[in-house]
Amino acid sequence: MTTIDPSTGRPLPTEAIQRVLFVAFSVHVYSIPPLSSNKGYMATSWTGAGSTVRQIFTARLRIIETAVPNLDNSEETVKTDIVLEDPSSGQLFAAAPYTDTSVVEQVLDSSRFFAIRVVGDGGRKAVLGIGFEERSEAFDFGIALQDVRKVQNLDKDVETAGRKRPSGKIALAEKVPEKKDFSLKEGQTISIDMGKMSGRRREGGSDGTGNEKSGSWIAPPSGGALGNGSTSFLPPPPNAQEMKTENRRSRQNIIAKSSSITDMGFDDGEFGEFQ
Repeated sequence: MTTIDPSTGRPLPTEAIQRVLFVAFSVHVYSIPPLSSNKGYMATSWTGAGSTVRQIFTARLRIIETAVPNLDNSEETVKTDIVLEDPSSGQLFAAAPYTDTSVVEQVLDSSRFFAIRVVGDGGRKAVLGIGFEERSEAFDFGIALQDVRKVQNLDKDVETAGRKRPSGKIALAEKVPEKKDFSLKEGQTISIDMGKMSGRRREGGSDGTGNEKSGSWIAPPSGGALGNGSTSFLPPPPNAQEMKTENRRSRQNIIAKSSSITDMGFDDGEFGEFQ
């Protein structure tokens, strides 16, 4: 059996292999006007009341993958076509080579309708509307196209084409950020505000005017003026030796007082008068 190219109707080499990825036996085909808005197509303009769009017929839709080996024994050429055929005779009505994602565009107001770009003899192009009777068929149709995009890397091509390469000067400016110079220039100084400082000042320090000054910032506490104009201070605390001497004197005074109790005629503690 001779293998036929689905997009041209011409015979393919005997080594060519075809595979059907999806088939729907009842798909409505519409003749729609060119797109007039950048937003997208609307199915209500095809099927709504008062619509001037004419339904052409009900076709059979197939997605066919064709692999053709090259003559130089290199990797085979793989292409995918969306084919609209007469459901009874199988005669080709229109074919849409699926070379990029813009070939099939889903409408904005329905999940069952699509706009496809078909290619005729001589490379003439036209946009047809198709509508599935079941949502499940439309879903399977989208999944099949998604698999084709993964195998042929169509999504990657779209992302690469969508990114604009900047010019050389702009790209260089983006890669090399401007360096900032934070070094001090000649004659520049840095002043640091330490806030209010408390505590004693180290002897020999500066008083802030460049003059050396000894002493402390904290004035000595005033204890009141005496009659002769001198200032009184609290006595210094006793040292350890003075504390020991004072404790020894206190113990001797206690012992002396206890011995004087007997001299004064008090009982020695054994209650002798009551024996």
